[in-house]
Amino acid sequence: MGEALALAAEAARLGEVPVGAVAVKDEQIIGRGFNRREIDKDPFAHAEFIAMQEAAKAVGAWRLSDITVYVTLEPCVMCAGALVQSRVTRLVFGAMDPKAGAVGSLYNLAQDARFNHRLEVTGGVMADESSALLKQFFAELRASRKKE
Repeated sequence: MGEALALAAEAARLGEVPVGAVAVKDEQIIGRGFNRREIDKDPFAHAEFIAMQEAAKAVGAWRLSDITVYVTLEPCVMCAGALVQSRVTRLVFGAMDPKAGAVGSLYNLAQDARFNHRLEVTGGVMADESSALLKQFFAELRASRKKE
């Protein structure tokens, strides 16, 4: 999770919402990502998507069985769906997202029995650090907009 936090901090430095993610297999990071929606002008450039794409390339398959994804913020509906559809084994996340979270806050897609795959979920890991990074980013964004 420390590497995911470092990636989130990099996103913030680049003006992106500070969310970072890593995909791990056999205790090795095989995928890294941070939010790049503004940079890439891509609505799909979420941290989890990018980390999972790198992981898929590393393992040479779209099925990400035996992969753990660590992300600093509870995944949204799109990313939670991608985690389920790619057969990720485990998700570890930091801060809850009461406005868009789909792994416990608004929905729980990762463990919905109606899907053919469910993943193990651990939330709240380094939540304070993840939340502080997000709060600082948005406070600075609001302050800069007031100056304009």
